[in-house]
Amino acid sequence: MKARIKRLILQQSIAFFVLIAFSSCTTSKEIIYFQDEPLNSLNTLSTTPEITYKPNDKLTINVSAIDPETVRPFNLPLITNSYDAINPQGTTTFQTYIVDEQGLIEFPVLGTIKIGDLTRKQATKLLTEKISEYVKDPIVNIRLTNFTVTVLGEVNSPGTYTVEEEQMSLLEAIGLAGDLTIHGIRENVFLIREQDGVKRFTKFDLTSINVVNHPNYYIQQNDVIYIEPNPAKIRSASYNQNYVLIISAVGTLATIAAILVR
Repeated sequence: MKARIKRLILQQSIAFFVLIAFSSCTTSKEIIYFQDEPLNSLNTLSTTPEITYKPNDKLTINVSAIDPETVRPFNLPLITNSYDAINPQGTTTFQTYIVDEQGLIEFPVLGTIKIGDLTRKQATKLLTEKISEYVKDPIVNIRLTNFTVTVLGEVNSPGTYTVEEEQMSLLEAIGLAGDLTIHGIRENVFLIREQDGVKRFTKFDLTSINVVNHPNYYIQQNDVIYIEPNPAKIRSASYNQNYVLIISAVGTLATIAAILVR
C-alpha cells in the first residue's frame, strides 16, 4: 500500500509539471502582429513613387535670387543654437513650416498657401510662380525634414528612422534596419500606410525579383513595415520562455523520486 501511494504521488507530480510546461507554451497568436488585417484593403495603396506633402509634414523652404536682398522677405529668419563646449561656434538651422490638417502653410508675404497633396515639383512651381510676381527669377528649394519610416519585427535593428532622402525603396528601408534576421518570413513583408485618413495595407514577397516592380515598392513618409517571425522563431520563443521552468521541474522531480525510493 505504501509503495502504491508513492507511485501515485510521483505520477501526479509528473503530470502537474508537464501541465505547467505546456500551458505556458507561446503560440503564434501571442507573437505575430496584424493577424486580423482586412484583406480587402490589400494592394489598394497609391502607386506614385513621388511623395506628396501631408498634414504634420515639416518643410524647409529657401528662396534665393541674384540679388539676395530681394528675397529676404520670403525667407524665415535662421535659428542659431546656443554655444556649448562641443560646438563653440554654435549651429545655424532653417526654421520649418508645418503643414496643417487642411494642407496649408503660412508663407511670408504670400500668406496662406495650400501645399498639401502636392509633390515637391508641384509645390516648387506654385511658390516660384507666386514669388515671381515680386522677384525676378527666384529659385525655390523645398526639403522635407521629417521623412520617417518604421521597421518592426524580424530585423536586426527595429525602430523608427528619419531620413534625408525624399524617395526611398522598400529594400533601402529594410537596409536601414540592418536587414531581416534569419527568422524573418521573406514571402510576407507587411506594409501599412495612411491615405486620406484611412490605414491601408499591402504585402511583398522578397524572394521574388519582381518585388522591384511592385506598385508600392517606393515607400512614403510615415510608412510602417513589419516582418513576421517564422515558426522556428515562435518555437524558440516558447523554448526560451519555458527553459528555466523545465529545469526547475526536472530538479524537483528528481528530489521527489529520491525521497520516494528511500
